[in-house]
Amino acid sequence: MAVVEFLDHGRWAEVVLNRPERRNAIDGPLGEGLAAAIERADADDGVQAILLRGADGAFCSGLDLKAFNAEPPPDWMPRFSATWRAAHKAIYECGKPIVAALERFAINGGAALALAADLLVAGETAFLQVGEVKQGMGAPYNMAWLRLRHSENTAAQLTITGRRFPGSELAGMGIAYAAVADDEVVAAARQLVEELAAYPDGALARIKTLLRAYNSIPADDWFDRATRHAGSRVRPRAVGS
Repeated sequence: MAVVEFLDHGRWAEVVLNRPERRNAIDGPLGEGLAAAIERADADDGVQAILLRGADGAFCSGLDLKAFNAEPPPDWMPRFSATWRAAHKAIYECGKPIVAALERFAINGGAALALAADLLVAGETAFLQVGEVKQGMGAPYNMAWLRLRHSENTAAQLTITGRRFPGSELAGMGIAYAAVADDEVVAAARQLVEELAAYPDGALARIKTLLRAYNSIPADDWFDRATRHAGSRVRPRAVGS
């Protein structure tokens, strides 16, 4: 079974992080599959909006530490930085709005994916955590998405404290579009995507193009700005971005 599933619903597409046995943790194949799925949806003129979620009631727990610390290292390890950049670049350059369904948790690298969405629907007690500071690490992709979409003050609250922010707080901060009952997250996100997808062809893409026009920095330049100042990368010992 694919580690990232692509479900075609006609006017909208569903992209599912599908490693439930590892809490949908990030490894090389997941990064490759995510980039391919987002690019596929973006290239399909019939798709008007995209839903991003995790399988089996959880969004994403961050990097798969077991895989990253395996001996011998997996064959995808040497190219992982490029793979992960390509996944975020695909999201950044996607012309269709992406709605993410945050169930249970989005931690570090998983938080970056949740923050990358144009609209985030979160469970009231589900949490988002940008916790790299607690491991002495930078959080370049989290920071890049936060500074693209939110104020410096909001970014500071998430990245400097490193604490868990539940969906109810995320909605109050303007990070989540809505906080709903924990068992209604996917249904609410699907309802939102279906509503958006019913708008006239191309309308959503035109709005997103206009929004992004106010930040015309190419994807690689935007992410390089964050990674350049994040400090040296260390081999992950805890879930990272």
